[in-house]
Amino acid sequence: MPYGRRRFRTAVVGAVLAAATLAGCASGPTAGPAAPATASAPSRPEPDSTPDPTPSSRPTPTPSSAPASPWGGSPGSVAAVGDSLTRAFDACALLADCPEASWATGTDPAVNSLALRLLGAGRVAGNSWNLARSGARVAALPEQMARAAAERPGLVTVMIGANDACRPTPAGMTPVADFRRSFETAMARLRKDAPEARVYVASVPDLLRLWDTGRASPAARRVWELGVCGAMLADPEDLGAAAGERRAAVRERVVAYNEVLAEVCAADRLCRYDGGAVFGFRFDGSLLSPWDWFHPSRDGQARLAELAYRRITEK
Repeated sequence: MPYGRRRFRTAVVGAVLAAATLAGCASGPTAGPAAPATASAPSRPEPDSTPDPTPSSRPTPTPSSAPASPWGGSPGSVAAVGDSLTRAFDACALLADCPEASWATGTDPAVNSLALRLLGAGRVAGNSWNLARSGARVAALPEQMARAAAERPGLVTVMIGANDACRPTPAGMTPVADFRRSFETAMARLRKDAPEARVYVASVPDLLRLWDTGRASPAARRVWELGVCGAMLADPEDLGAAAGERRAAVRERVVAYNEVLAEVCAADRLCRYDGGAVFGFRFDGSLLSPWDWFHPSRDGQARLAELAYRRITEK
């Protein structure tokens, strides 16, 4: 979920370092209040959160630890498309991608990525491709998917849409019809050259919950003031009616994007939507990057890997 990093790369360094001093970056951020205080939730219900596994319950990254896939055996390769969530932006260093910590294709044992779980450590390097790009919106997905299809992967992971909602103002959000058109085109591009590839589609995270998690933190507010996801995070301490309506509009758009992802995926016999697992998951402060309070930390990436693994391997 990048946020125009080139526009404020210089400014953010100083502000983030100051914020880190306030927050104590070495220990990571602390969680905010449990529920939004002022923004009213949309009429559509949100998915239930998936219980967070303990670290000891995670399978070790060996081929034998992964149960047989219900889609006809464990995939022999994994391609990942999407945005900075899949590039693990700000997970390891300030204003930098960290693909080794990616939930989808990373090699970091502490994250225990989907590729590590499904392929084993010895096969990840030659049989996985991280084709996501920080800053990407859904309009970039067809090209990414075409590149993925060229590799003839056994499994393709998709995580896209946060940047379509995270514009400077709600007026700049991608229209739902355009979002649908781009995603349908991306799936068609994949099927042209990789008709038997399995597809896992993650839901867009709940940005309203992100605001509620960080709004009480001086460190988070200092970074967000630089323009991080303005449509949702601008003026984070403003609890007035207009600010609440703005945040609710962004959340409604995220819900609409997730409905599109679910519907388009359901029309493809080899596609599995996560059922709203990422949207419903409670990313508390300890799972967010201490540098931007926006992207997942390494631990957050590990939780994304766990959610994906559960869905992909369930009966």
